[in-house]
Amino acid sequence: MPKGLITVLFTGVFMSALDTAIVGPAIPVLRETFGVDNRAVGLVMSVFVLCSLCSTALMANLSDRFGRRPIYLFSVSTFALGSLLIALSTSFWMVIVSRAIQGIGAGGITPTASAVVGDMFAPAQRGKMLGLIGATYGMAFVLGPPLASALMVVASWHWIFLLNLPIAAAILYMGAKVLPHKRAHGPQPALDLAGIAVTFLLLSALVLGITRMLDPLLGVLLAVLVQLEKRVTAPLIPMFLFGNRQLATTYLLALGSGFGMGSVIFLTSIATHAYDVSARNAGFVLLPLVVCSMLGSGGGGRMLNRVGPRSMMLMGFAMLALGYGLSAITGVGLWLFLVASVPAGLGIGIVVGGALRSIAIDEAPAAVRAAAQGLINICTAVGTLVAAASISAIADLAGGGTDGFSKAYVLVAALMLAMLLLSLGLRKKADTALQTA
Repeated sequence: MPKGLITVLFTGVFMSALDTAIVGPAIPVLRETFGVDNRAVGLVMSVFVLCSLCSTALMANLSDRFGRRPIYLFSVSTFALGSLLIALSTSFWMVIVSRAIQGIGAGGITPTASAVVGDMFAPAQRGKMLGLIGATYGMAFVLGPPLASALMVVASWHWIFLLNLPIAAAILYMGAKVLPHKRAHGPQPALDLAGIAVTFLLLSALVLGITRMLDPLLGVLLAVLVQLEKRVTAPLIPMFLFGNRQLATTYLLALGSGFGMGSVIFLTSIATHAYDVSARNAGFVLLPLVVCSMLGSGGGGRMLNRVGPRSMMLMGFAMLALGYGLSAITGVGLWLFLVASVPAGLGIGIVVGGALRSIAIDEAPAAVRAAAQGLINICTAVGTLVAAASISAIADLAGGGTDGFSKAYVLVAALMLAMLLLSLGLRKKADTALQTA
């Protein structure tokens, strides 16, 4: 095992995941700096998510074709270029274009890193490593907002993005030395350009329509994509993966995991509405959740090889249901909210950890290992987007304020229980061992 490989992988994942959430506190500043309205400034997030989602499947496919090292380094370089251009932007639309470049780079980092783990680590070590990648991703998601606030207090919003440059430089320097350069042998089929185009249209329609009733166009594009990918020799998204019951269940659970992670976004709204916590200090009430998320991912990774993915997902969704259910009880006091953040944090750490990624590595053929990992990223990201849109909509429909968010989180807890039941469809550890053998 090359020295420094783990550092290269985890630092890249942390850097890319951080920029999904870190931009939130900068939104008001960007709106004021460039004089745009709320609808326009929302593009800062949606364009990044869209380009990240669209590039994930493409970069994963290229990684399976041309090797992990060139695609990982290209992804990090593209991410760094986008970060630099954002900091140098003199207009709002330059920010948006630069954010798109950054998203393209971000989409290739995590699935390629996960595929490297599958290539380089023995099965007995994969659970721990994938759990640590999940811990890194989850930690970045919840640490982003307070870190952004701190940077804007001591410097300016530009440093939210400039901070990525020395980190990316270190990754590129070390990665060129330690990343594996194994690639597929023999002539490669033509790149699935039609699949790339339809996937981009499908994900675009999903992201743009996710704040309202999903357009009928989504169903049409999905049907076209399925038929198209079944006919090509080397599809961008291998449809046969969904024919594997374990993988199909895994991708549904990834949607639920993303929803559970995205539900964290509005917990601070409960704190401000129900317990009179100031908006400036609301982020601090999530510190127990941040710590427990790290503990859940790290501990879950160590337990994964002993108890298996099925038990870990059952445990994680049970924790999330408990945590979000207790968060919905607002008449007791802030102490109950803080107590509720403990199981919620542990649950997030477990479900976004290595359990689902280990299933994808075990079940998917090695030739499409990165593609299988990329689908987990896509499903998790879509789940997070749906959570952000649906919780706010449900809270508004329920009257807003404390009562609105309380009812919304009752429904979130119910969904986590549904995911728990779905997890029963995963193989037990003994069955998994027999399948692997």
